[in-house]
Amino acid sequence: MQRRWLWLLIALFLVDAFLFCVWCVRRGARRYDARIWQAASRYGVDPALVKAVIWRESRFDAKARGLAGEIGLMQIRALAAQEWAQSERIQPFAHEHLVDPGTNILAGTWYLGKLLKRYQTTDNPLPYALADYNAGRAHVLRWMESSAKTNSVQFLSQMDFPGTQKYIRSVTDRYTLYRSAVESSRTQDNSR
Repeated sequence: MQRRWLWLLIALFLVDAFLFCVWCVRRGARRYDARIWQAASRYGVDPALVKAVIWRESRFDAKARGLAGEIGLMQIRALAAQEWAQSERIQPFAHEHLVDPGTNILAGTWYLGKLLKRYQTTDNPLPYALADYNAGRAHVLRWMESSAKTNSVQFLSQMDFPGTQKYIRSVTDRYTLYRSAVESSRTQDNSR
């Protein structure tokens, strides 16, 4: 009889732990929503896309650091951060300021918006912008040969970095998920 109670207690503990983990993940995914919406509105980028990039880059960990010097939620490098600071006339500015989630989201959203605008003449700027965000402009230019200059399917097929292809797929899938969640909550709000 005591063994059954022990197993029941262990099972209850595991269920509680699982539910706590789910709660933490959901809380983390929503923690920065207000800042994401503010930055997205300011720079004309879909907030669901910004959130998808944050999810992929840092899993909502504001203290995340990358191997190439990237910092924060959106994993911003020093050069992109300096471009943003100059465009916003923020002086003095240091790359370490990107540890602040609000600053990081603003800089990253500005940069993402810049990349989306850079590839407006393509049939779908998103894969180009995400490839640039992940692998850099030099690689994107190399992959944009012949019809891949404007055809995103050709562009993806010429890409020789499987990691960047996976990055684009995962951000795009998460973007679709977040966008549908936003649209369903709008539908619920309108029906009230």
